[in-house]
Amino acid sequence: MYNKAETSRIRSEFWIAFGQYMKPIPNSEGRRINWPNYKTGVRNIYFRMKAERDFASIGIELGHQDEELQELYFDQFAQFKKMLEATMGEEWSWKLHQENEFGQAVSRIEKILPAVNVMNENDWPEIISFLKPRIIALDEFWSNVKPGFES
Repeated sequence: MYNKAETSRIRSEFWIAFGQYMKPIPNSEGRRINWPNYKTGVRNIYFRMKAERDFASIGIELGHQDEELQELYFDQFAQFKKMLEATMGEEWSWKLHQENEFGQAVSRIEKILPAVNVMNENDWPEIISFLKPRIIALDEFWSNVKPGFES
């Protein structure tokens, strides 16, 4: 279907398009932000957006190598579950100690949009419409809870 170079180019074009679409939108503190490469500012806590051949997803990924510390972060997020769901306006999936695509143990709190394909440019508006409000809401949520994760 697509060779590796084409796949890489199409994915790159999607993320560039998404970044340009999001560029005029400031973060919750009114500052410019690189939305596709969102930095939480806290080690081992990542906001991951994915656009794949059969789904799109957005989530919080906890990547601490020490699984006990990872679970501690997960439990800390669980204390804010109601706040997260209120900010997001929906329930998210909570997965403790999953294996990521690199074989590392991670924990995820995520929302998945099934049956979209980043390789199909006709799906891009649906993927962007899925990711945009969620990354903005996630940023708002994070601005409220981040101090609890910085110590």
